[in-house]
Amino acid sequence: MSVTVEEQFGSPQVRKDSATRKYIISGTADEMAAEAALLAEAPTIYLYMPVQDYAVDPLTNDKWVGTVQYGVLAVALQDEAFEFDTTGGTKHITQSLGTIGAYAPAGYTAPDYGGAIGVNGEEVQGVDITVPAFKFSSHHIIENASANALVYRNLTGCVNNATFMGFAAGEVLFLGARGVEQQSPEWGVDFHFAAGANATNLIVGDITVLEKYAWDYLWVRYETEEDVAAGSIVKRPVAAYTERVYPWANFGLLGI
Repeated sequence: MSVTVEEQFGSPQVRKDSATRKYIISGTADEMAAEAALLAEAPTIYLYMPVQDYAVDPLTNDKWVGTVQYGVLAVALQDEAFEFDTTGGTKHITQSLGTIGAYAPAGYTAPDYGGAIGVNGEEVQGVDITVPAFKFSSHHIIENASANALVYRNLTGCVNNATFMGFAAGEVLFLGARGVEQQSPEWGVDFHFAAGANATNLIVGDITVLEKYAWDYLWVRYETEEDVAAGSIVKRPVAAYTERVYPWANFGLLGI
């Protein structure tokens, strides 16, 4: 007697992300033969959903009920993932890269402010500009990450003191971490960073700033001087300072 497989009345049953098809398998008392016949008959993919599970259950001596479950494949959480954002940031500056034009009425000379922006009496008002910004996140699966929570907290607001993820020392600021327990003892942890660029030989008026690390703060001191050619009293940069405002730390302690 040959083995036959016929789909039951009312099959398939379809839901949002799953489906079930049921069959009657006849002509064999062998469970393995019934399974083989079921798998030969049932499609491996139904409504774009692959087979998730199947079973054969005895109905009579030579009949079986075959059940095939279909479903959307669950996407496994990656052990590591990387995400970045390069939308620009805003920065307030008081000093230009260079004065391109200076204009005055006929018979007058525009005062030379040495690149100072928006000089108004005793104030150098400056301007807000868009600057390159690079933020990125690194996702990791870490066992017992809760034990490291204080380490992550203490490193938040610190700058890398050695090469980190391809960036030179001084270029990466750690913005903090966020962790969610997945399945004990595993946690999914997102580490957030911002990266800048170290610079050398920056020109500020007649001053050359030999070195400025990405997250150090540069400010300029202005003094009142006489512009003889223009016959005016002007504000000009007389000193530039780079200030360490974020502590440097060993990012190796993050364990990523």
